Parts: sequence; structure tokens; C-alpha cells
Amino acid sequence: MISRRLTLAFALALTLAACAEQKPEDKVLEFSILSAESRQSAEADWQPFLDDMAKATGLEVRPFFGTNYTGLIEAMRFKQTDVGWFTNQSGLEAVRRAGGEVFARSVNPSGVDGYEAVIIVKKGSGLTLDKVLACDRSLDFGMGDAKSTSGTLAPMTYLFAPRGIDPNACFKTVKSANHEANLFAVGNGVLDAATNNTASMERLGMLGTEAANHTLNSVDIVWRSPRIPEDPMVWRKDLDPAIKKKVADFMFTYGVGDTPEAQRQRAVLARIQTLPFARADDRHLIPVREMEATGAMLQARAKGDTAAEAAAKAELAKIQKEKAAAEG
Repeated sequence: MISRRLTLAFALALTLAACAEQKPEDKVLEFSILSAESRQSAEADWQPFLDDMAKATGLEVRPFFGTNYTGLIEAMRFKQTDVGWFTNQSGLEAVRRAGGEVFARSVNPSGVDGYEAVIIVKKGSGLTLDKVLACDRSLDFGMGDAKSTSGTLAPMTYLFAPRGIDPNACFKTVKSANHEANLFAVGNGVLDAATNNTASMERLGMLGTEAANHTLNSVDIVWRSPRIPEDPMVWRKDLDPAIKKKVADFMFTYGVGDTPEAQRQRAVLARIQTLPFARADDRHLIPVREMEATGAMLQARAKGDTAAEAAAKAELAKIQKEKAAAEG
């Protein structure tokens, strides 16, 4: 009996020891990517970076692509993904609804912090911003995903809402697609005008293909938004701290320095249009919250909804107080 108990105790001890020695390296890290372009383009741009992350962390890093912004937010919410690149608006939703937290942000290679939402039209069409906003229901218009900062939130906040314009009542048709699809649609005359952003257009230009160059040369920008903060990196709050450390150690040293390896890494980062990543936290999302509240206030005012306008004003004042504190 004693021998059997000793045997069982020994077996239990081995099991516990095995559990204690289980290393984070054994974990698969699901890395989500919210691309404003096609999945094929995103895979080509991101795979070298993910391969380097896997090598540096000892984790198996798997890319997770969704069909839209909401899908990737839900994937994080249900713990199908662990960390990823989000737009500002979708990142805000990931923090609000999916247990996410901002830990890093991209850095624009141009040295100018941020990018701009734009409205594009076909070159030679004669369309101006005033003609686009005539709202005579004669134009086919392209918007971004509902969770896209530059494709939807910024143009609604800075362009349409201040003028009391509902795009659905303004244009003949309103179609939602990613930036790449909207750009090609306008360039090929399928859409009369559409939202886009300067970063996406620069990214397409980096391809240097005949199709990309032809499309970029076939459109004109008729409106630009104020500058929008660079995109955030978000991970799950409840992610294993050991995994967080491995990811952070990789992210904040990748491409840093003057060695040949650092130069190679910066070339990889250039594919995804960023310099070495900068540290950040949820305060990074204050400007997009400010945009959101401003848009809500303007829309409520246009509808004559005084209660909603007052609520939006109060939220905006709260956000601006946070902004002032964050800026020091």
C-alpha cells in the first residue's frame, strides 16, 4: 500500500513538475492584421516580420486575417487572437469590447507623425469637393468599413457631420469596401468618389507595379482631414505576462541600431510602412475618442436632439480633460 502511494505521489509530482516547466515557447501566438488592402498584399508585407518575431520569441506566430474589422475585434474578444495591428477606431473597439489594451504604435517613415483621410475622385472627371457635396444623388460613392478611422469616422466627423450630410441621402449609391478596392474602383471609373487615406496610397505606391502606378495617377484628392494618429498595436490584457514580455522585447528592439541586422529589419518594417515601433498605452486612443464624440455631437445637433447633443458635449469635455492631462 505504501509502495503504491509512493508511486502515485511520484507520478503526481512528475505531472506537476511538467506543468511548472511548460514554457511560453510552446504557445501559438495568434497575430491579427487589419489590412486596409487585400489579404494577398498584407501577407506578402507582414510575413517577414512575423517570421522574425517567431525566431526571436521562440513562439509559433500565426497570422490571423478576418474579412472585416468587426471580425477581428470579435476574434480577440473570444480569445482566438492574442495580439495584432489595429486601426485607431477598431483598436478602440478592441479595448472597449474585447479585453484589449494598447501597448505600442507604429511610427510614420516620413517623419511626420500621423496620416490623413482623403476623398478621391477620378482624374479629369471635373469633380470638385463642392460637386461631391452637392448631394443631388447623382454620384456613386465609396466608404470604408464602419470601423475604419480614415474610411468612415474621420470623413463623417470632419466633413459630412459638420455640414449635416448623411451620405446615404446624399449619393445615388454608397458602397463599403477596403481602401485598395475603393482606390481601384475610382481609378477605373466604377465609383465617382470614395474615402481613402494617404498611408494606404503611399503603401500602394511602394509596390511599383504598372497597375498600382496607373491607378494612383488616375485619381485626384479633393479633401484631406486633419492628421490622424498612427495605428496602435493591441494585445489581450489577460495574455500571459511572460508572453507579453517576449513580444515587447522583440517589438521595441526590432530595427533599432546601426548594425547590418538592424538595417535589414528596418527594410522589413518599411514593407509595413513603419519605423521601429514606439511604446504606447490606451491614452493613444484619446484623439479618436475625441473625433467620435465630436461627430456624435454634430449629428445630434443636426437632428435637433438636444439631449443627445448635451450628452455628447459632456463626453467631449471629459475626453478633452483627459487629453490635457495626458499632454502634461
